[in-house]
Amino acid sequence: MNALGRTILQRLALGLMSIVIVSVVVFSSLEFLPGDFASSVLGRSATPETVAAFRQELGLDLPAVQRYFHWIGGVLQGDLGNSFAGRAFTPRPVSEIVMPRLWNTLFLAGITAAIAIPVAVLLGLLAALYRNSRFDRLVNASTLSTIAMPEFLVAYMVILALAVKFPLFYAMSTLSPGMSFTERLGAVALPVLTLSLVIIAHMMRMTRAAIIGVLASPYIEMARLKGMAPWRIITRHALPNALGPIVNVIAFSLAYLVVGVVVIEVVFVYPGIGQTMVDAVRNRDIPVVQACALIFAATYIVLNLIADIIAIATNPRLLHAR
Repeated sequence: MNALGRTILQRLALGLMSIVIVSVVVFSSLEFLPGDFASSVLGRSATPETVAAFRQELGLDLPAVQRYFHWIGGVLQGDLGNSFAGRAFTPRPVSEIVMPRLWNTLFLAGITAAIAIPVAVLLGLLAALYRNSRFDRLVNASTLSTIAMPEFLVAYMVILALAVKFPLFYAMSTLSPGMSFTERLGAVALPVLTLSLVIIAHMMRMTRAAIIGVLASPYIEMARLKGMAPWRIITRHALPNALGPIVNVIAFSLAYLVVGVVVIEVVFVYPGIGQTMVDAVRNRDIPVVQACALIFAATYIVLNLIADIIAIATNPRLLHAR
């Protein structure tokens, strides 16, 4: 097996180990949460015998190690368990709660990525090509201002401008099963705009820095001395060699769009997995919280693993330790 194959296998093994460690951390962290689900559901008037019987029905009376292996064994078989919230009526599988919300989050992330990534890369290329120009200074000032503001502040400013002062879109992003694709786009317009502003600001600056670093290389200077057009230098020499850092920042951005949208989903009351996790924490629905946290962690690890592999494949120097 060549060096690239060995490195990819090592990265895959490291990613799998990271997911296992994260599952232990997630399970252990929930064990230390204050309060008890059985006591909170049954109320203060419940007798200790009733609470103990309810805990036994939920499996909370078992040792933590046994419950962890039971949970992770079910996850490996595609079974995320049953929600605690449905125990009083009909047990509801966690997958029925989480998966529709996950698809909503992926829809929001996909629309945002389709808009933000091309715009950010193009702005980064233009800013690097016309470095220190008025355009470069204007774009840098705008992106720095966006990065400096908290996400919820950007969201409320967007709502104030486009849903209150100029009511072009809905302030709340409510989705229903019968909505058409166009209606769904209208419903997610403001969350997409908010996320795009944040993503473009980070990606544009990273793309600009990567391209500027490559433009300082000797072979770029040689291409200029040969009289090659600036755009030809960018597209044929600078961009392919800056692909590794750009792919890394794209992967981080995609991970943020899935993992870091909790605040945005709460602000816009968007029915995504972030909002689901917040509701589950509020209701002490431990199986739902565990599933959401594990999905977040696995998404982040997998996307960064893909970016790492692509960076190694595009830059063979990363295969060898310095």
